[in-house]
Amino acid sequence: MHSISSLFHHTLAKPWIWAFIGAFAVWLATIIFTGGQGAGQMLTAALSFATFSVIVGIGQMFVISLGPGNIDLSIPANITLAGVVSMKLMDSHNEMILLGLGAALLSGLAVGIFNYTLIRLLRIPPIIATMSSSFLILSTAIAYGRGLKIKPPAALAEFTTTHIYGVPLLAICIVVLAFILGVMLHRTVFGQSILAIGQNPRAAKFAGISVEYVRFCTYLLCALLASLCGYLLAGFSGGASLNMGTEYLLASIAVVVIGGTSVAGGFSNLPGIWGAALFMFLLVTMLNTFGLSAGLRLMLTGIIIVGVIILSTRSKQPS
Repeated sequence: MHSISSLFHHTLAKPWIWAFIGAFAVWLATIIFTGGQGAGQMLTAALSFATFSVIVGIGQMFVISLGPGNIDLSIPANITLAGVVSMKLMDSHNEMILLGLGAALLSGLAVGIFNYTLIRLLRIPPIIATMSSSFLILSTAIAYGRGLKIKPPAALAEFTTTHIYGVPLLAICIVVLAFILGVMLHRTVFGQSILAIGQNPRAAKFAGISVEYVRFCTYLLCALLASLCGYLLAGFSGGASLNMGTEYLLASIAVVVIGGTSVAGGFSNLPGIWGAALFMFLLVTMLNTFGLSAGLRLMLTGIIIVGVIILSTRSKQPS
């Protein structure tokens, strides 16, 4: 009995668990309100939409883990550019799917290099550099994709919307990707270097870590994940649009914070990103189902999110 109690308290001490508890609580409240109708469909929809927040959230988590001041605000513009470039290149042809993916990733690579160039060579703080670059990136997407009304290849659309026993195939693939990136973060020199820099950049430098090289690779990884999200999101939503990345600016930051990652750097919590992404979608679904006014929905959303953040912060410890 004591061992069960000990395990229970140890689990609650994990910062990522509160995001999952919050997601379960709002899902349960919603199905109680609806009398159990649509419970399974709601979970399927949550997994489908949360997947895209997870992709960009992982990239943002890596950047934030570098320490105070490190953040990438170019993610929405990056998503849009990747979606526009890939859709225009593929032009609805299945045989162009891999080339479209390559083009999306190349655009992300260019964005990552450009962002870090602004940060490093011009000595611009990351928050200013990535915000400035986002305007240039979005302008490029607008110029390149003007009048863009191209549907994704049928095979890509099918891949991004297929369900296996109610579980989105895309979500399964991103779980695998998240696991690989989690191993990279906690079991490789690169990942450990990120956390070391986030804890104390000077000490990391004295320990022989190439701080700027690691920062460069981290911003590059974040940009590549954002471009991957843009490619998949365009396939999922039936094509690219110039505002397709807008909602992922705050979402990419919110899922990192709610998921238990320290905004001070040096401590990451990848599993919590999944819980936070599900929580964010289910919370909005719950408040909409309750039929509350827009103002009350916003107020309750803020209160509930703050509550989950406080709980995860109080329990924060390496997991």
